Amino acid sequence: MTGLLRRVELTELRAFCAAVELGSLGRAARLMRVTQPALSKRMRELELLAGTALLERSTRGVCPTGAGERLYAEARPLLAAAARLEQVLEGLGEEHAPIRLAAGHTIAEYLLPGPLSEYQARRGRHLALELLVANSTVVHELVGEGRADFGVAAAEPEGGAGAALDQLVLCEDEVVVAVCPGHPWAARATVPLEQFLATPMVMRDPSANTRRVVDAVLRERGLALAAPLAEVGSTGAALAAAISGRAPALLSRLAIPPGDEQLLARRVHELRFPRRFVMLWGAREALGPEAEALIDYLASSLITPGYREQ
Repeated sequence: MTGLLRRVELTELRAFCAAVELGSLGRAARLMRVTQPALSKRMRELELLAGTALLERSTRGVCPTGAGERLYAEARPLLAAAARLEQVLEGLGEEHAPIRLAAGHTIAEYLLPGPLSEYQARRGRHLALELLVANSTVVHELVGEGRADFGVAAAEPEGGAGAALDQLVLCEDEVVVAVCPGHPWAARATVPLEQFLATPMVMRDPSANTRRVVDAVLRERGLALAAPLAEVGSTGAALAAAISGRAPALLSRLAIPPGDEQLLARRVHELRFPRRFVMLWGAREALGPEAEALIDYLASSLITPGYREQ
């Protein structure tokens, strides 16, 4: 055995394990916050160092070769040990300032609680976190102005708030009409457009992304909603109003879990109100190790399985 030409780097192993776990070089690149060509080059260099192919590439993604499986089995415990070592090193210094995480209302109420609790449990020590909950536009502004370390929110249109920020797409979402089982629309597969436009509904305030997405789609078609029955400041308030049966509500699809017995999600006939949730941050070099670790964990936890770049 002649030995390796050089020492393997932890960043190469992290990229390789990410590609194996996500089944895609594109998703692994987003998780590592590098371009896909840069990650592909890193994988080729690692294979050159190993002297054999580590990944099988196809139009459906990537999977490990036999040699890749052996490397993954050894690399994953090594990376976990390296992460624990970094945590020990972090704890040797002074007390860290809280991580400032800005999140949209839907994200804060329905997506973040589980992953944050799991992350805290894995750390085994207190996580100093300041959670700032606001409309998505405000989240983009908070991150862009440096008042939050990073954020999770609905994507803004091109040229909107935070356009210069780095963004990672986490999942697709859409705005739907939420009705209780006793409402006449519950018996329909879709809501007739004329009834949708003429019916006063419970809506978020005009600055909320949920409301702006619907208004933008209707505006493109020269349409407009009836005056709202009520305007509320959070997804939870809109959800409670819809459950009460007073009126339909415009809500994120994520706020109505499959099989919910209190609310049903209905689309409007021949209309869709799609949007995306993204993670966003400013200058990467300005982020501390605690924030970096939390970003990596939340990204891997919140990215929808099977999501692929189009």
